Amino acid sequence: MLKLSRLMDKYIEAYYSMGSSGIEYIDSIFKLCVIILVDLANILGISYEAINIIIFIFLQPGLILLFFILWRRERKKN
Repeated sequence: MLKLSRLMDKYIEAYYSMGSSGIEYIDSIFKLCVIILVDLANILGISYEAINIIIFIFLQPGLILLFFILWRRERKKN
């Protein structure tokens, strides 16, 4: 039960750390993503902040760079 309590604390902490955009569907999508990130962090045994860093500092820019390189390669072929 203590583990569930800590998980709920993480949900609450992440939920209140965000601003409000004033656009309801954007806020709903954001809240859903926060819940997914907290669950993923819990499954992997790392913090919510660490999963955020991994995704938005390493994976996202890496994918953008990869797709840019692939796009350039395809343009050179044609």
